[in-house]
This record gives sequence, C-alpha cells and structure tokens, in this order.
Amino acid sequence: MAQLNFGGTLENVVTREEFPLEKAREILKNETIAIIGYGVQGPGQALNLRDNGMNVIIGQRPNSHSWEKAVKDGFVPGQTLFPIEEAAAKGTIIQYLLSDAAQIAVWPQLKPHLTAGKALYFSHGFGVTYKERSGIIPPADIDVILAAPKGSGTSLRRLFLAGKGLNSSYAIFQDATGKAKDRVIALGIGIGSGYLFETDFRKEVFSDLTGERGTLMGAIQGIFEAQYHVLRKNGHSPSEAFNETVEELTESLMPLVAENGMDWMYANCSTTAQRGALDWKNKFRDAVSPVFEDLYKSVASGEEAQRSIDTNSQPDYRVKLDAELTELRESEMWQAGKVVRSLRPKI
Repeated sequence: MAQLNFGGTLENVVTREEFPLEKAREILKNETIAIIGYGVQGPGQALNLRDNGMNVIIGQRPNSHSWEKAVKDGFVPGQTLFPIEEAAAKGTIIQYLLSDAAQIAVWPQLKPHLTAGKALYFSHGFGVTYKERSGIIPPADIDVILAAPKGSGTSLRRLFLAGKGLNSSYAIFQDATGKAKDRVIALGIGIGSGYLFETDFRKEVFSDLTGERGTLMGAIQGIFEAQYHVLRKNGHSPSEAFNETVEELTESLMPLVAENGMDWMYANCSTTAQRGALDWKNKFRDAVSPVFEDLYKSVASGEEAQRSIDTNSQPDYRVKLDAELTELRESEMWQAGKVVRSLRPKI
C-alpha cells in the first residue's frame, strides 16, 4: 500500500503499480462476477472487467431496455446474460449495481442466493448504511465490499478506452472469508480505477450524497442559473450569458483545473480575472458554507436517504422525474447550451 502526502496529511492508497492487473486477474481467476443491473454503473464496470479478462455475467430483467443494451454490448442470453435470480445463483461475487430504490425492491429475490463464501459488492453504500430503512441486511457468512468510482459509469468506460483511470474509493463492511480485501482491491483495479483510497460505507454515502447535492450537481446548477439570469436581466444575450456562465467553465477552465489544479487555472488567466477571482472567492465561500452545513446535517441524520427512498419508490416516480428533467432541459439556459454545443467546431 502506497502512502501519499495530501498537503501534510498522509493517506494510504492502492495504486496500479503495487497492485497490477496481473495480480487482480490471479485473485479473481476462479470467481464468476455477476453484475446485477445494467443501467448507470453496470455497463462501464462490466465491459472494463470483461476486457481485463475477468469472468463476467449480467443479471437483468429480460426484455427490458437494459437487457437489450447488454445484448448489443456482446453479452449472450443463456451464456453470459441471465435473469437476475439466475445470475445471482451462478455468481460467486455479486455486484449489486441497481439503483438504490431498485436494490430495496429486488433484495428479497437476491438474498436467498447470497450463500456462504460469496461476496456482495456495492458501488454506493446507501442500502447497507441505511439498512434499518432499506431492509438490506446481508447474511453474516459472506463478504460485503464496496468499490465506488468517483464518476459515472460512462466516464469510467471512456477513460478506460483512453488508457486512463477514474479514481475510486473502497471499503469493507464485512470480511467473512478473510479474502474481502484482496477481492475488493482486485475488482477495483479490474473496473479501471486510477488509484483506490480507503473509506467505510458510511463515509462513502455521506460524502457521495453531499457531493451530488453540492458542487457536483445541485450547487453548480443553482450557481449556473443565478449567474445566467442576472446576465439576462441586465440585457446580455442568451449566447453571451451561456458562454460566460457554462461554456467557458466546462470547455476552457475545468480542463486546466483537472490538469494541474486551481492555481494553474488562475495562472493561465488574465491578471484581471485572477484579481477578481481571488477577491470574490471568499464571499462565495462564506455565503454557501451555511448551506453546506445544513446539507451535511440532512445527510448525516438520514433525512436525505429517507426522502430518496420515499420518492423513488412511488409508482409515478419516473413520470415526475421526467417532468422535472424536461423542465430543466427546456429552460432557456440549456436550450442556449444546445445551440452553443452544436456550433462547436468539428476538428
């Protein structure tokens, strides 16, 4: 295990250099990895594991959109693609990659197939962390592990195909076999992680729910809307407002941050931009810090989890979600974005 220095804080991580793919293959050579769910994380993890030489099968509801997607991706019904319960029975490692709501719904059908010595793998610790609410209580005689890529399954696959990796956290909730750590690290390497950092199920959920509602999705959309509407209210065109709010950030500045950090991005901007950013960053920090404090308390109390369980289990949840996403998509800002993206030069 490597030890990295993060600004004076030492942290143990697992890198590909110390845990090469060949070692992962050796550990998993006699395992059958049954991936339950082929939606958000399933395709990226399944395809990367398969390309890395692991024995992968898919469990999915027949005749669904995701079943057809798995077929298009080369999984063969009756050979590497099965109904959920059949795949779970065949798997020695069961990667439970359904949505949180679907995990709760399918759990009674899955649990009988979690026989002694198997491993139950998650990429989000929601169901186990909130087990009193979800009913997901694993048997005591199996390994319960987690590898959580820090990004979508689509990004995981794209980076893998580009010869890169997406960093992941890993955790062990239960080690019944004595092999849980080897199994989870091997799987983390197999799915294409850049490096793996240790956490636990609870911390993974708290950080993940905070991040999704915060800077990764919720907060950034709110900030986009606020700036865009101020510019429009003051007479700026949709094109100008969108370019100054979103396009320059995503296409120009964030790649610089990803490359070498925020200071590198600042160093590659004008001195006027640098001065303004440094002068205003603390005001934004101080303004939103109370919101983040409230958000974290809501996550830690289980309030956010209960809201997710309650809303996502409603029979008309998908209809309501589609309506909200349609409203977002059809807003002027994102319609302007659609036009701007269409005008990007094709090189």
